[in-house]
Amino acid sequence: MWPGEQSPAGGPEQPNPYKEPPAPWNAPTVASGPPAGGPPGRGPGGGRTRLVAIGAAAAVVVAAAVTGAVLLGGDEDDRAAGPDPAAASASASASVAADDPRSGDRDPAPTVAGWTVVANPDHGIAFDVPASWAPQSRDWVTYVAEDDDPDEKPLVAMKAPAVLQEEWCASDGDRDGSVDHTPLASAGTRDNNGARSTGDVARTDSAAWVYGAYTQPDRDKVSTGPVTSFTTASGIRGSVATSRSSGVAKKDKCDVDGKATTFAFETADGDFASWSFFGAAGVDDEVPETTVREILATVREYTPSDS
Repeated sequence: MWPGEQSPAGGPEQPNPYKEPPAPWNAPTVASGPPAGGPPGRGPGGGRTRLVAIGAAAAVVVAAAVTGAVLLGGDEDDRAAGPDPAAASASASASVAADDPRSGDRDPAPTVAGWTVVANPDHGIAFDVPASWAPQSRDWVTYVAEDDDPDEKPLVAMKAPAVLQEEWCASDGDRDGSVDHTPLASAGTRDNNGARSTGDVARTDSAAWVYGAYTQPDRDKVSTGPVTSFTTASGIRGSVATSRSSGVAKKDKCDVDGKATTFAFETADGDFASWSFFGAAGVDDEVPETTVREILATVREYTPSDS
């Protein structure tokens, strides 16, 4: 567990266990500078990765990894008003229990035998991941921010993510006596209302994930491939782009190069939304591109049910 975090189920008390989520959560994707192409704590490249449990009651910093611009649900009035300050003291464990991915709304069935569904009911988007991946709570958000930003304004984010090998790499790079864990990979979805095009979202979000999670403060170590068209198995058409880093400074054993793929599309409601994957690159456990595309192919819209 990272410093300043509290286990969703309770556990030893840590300093400053609660904090309101950075705002604005539903901002459109914003490129910071030229296109650069799991559990919170110190992430690859020296950045801190965050997983925030966003509920009607509270926002708690927990473990995960991220970078980019932002997403999240709620209606326009809720998003304009922001989080309720009075709710910040509510129990994190209660929030997580209420929003457990296996309770409440019924998830759609997986489209790949043996895989697990990852659903984002706020936006009516689902995708499947191999059984080795761990879906997080529906109201948890993974995001990345500039290391030196005291407000931790997200560069990019994903909601209801799934994480692969949450404790893939462990180190005490800052030598504070606490071991930090870096996940191997994560995948999730978000809305991109206000974006200019699906191509812009695919290019900007994928680059933001790599920069935020792996290369900070070096944007020139991120490169982004061409934006191409892609159609999922369910018939969703959109734009996809992949960004990668090269030459990340090895200041710590968990500092590695990274990669990210973002698929952006227009929803049935006429809004923009996207799915993103990001993970370590150039390592023995690297998630193969074939697997990334197989997961991407399962992205689909669905109608959440309260029954």
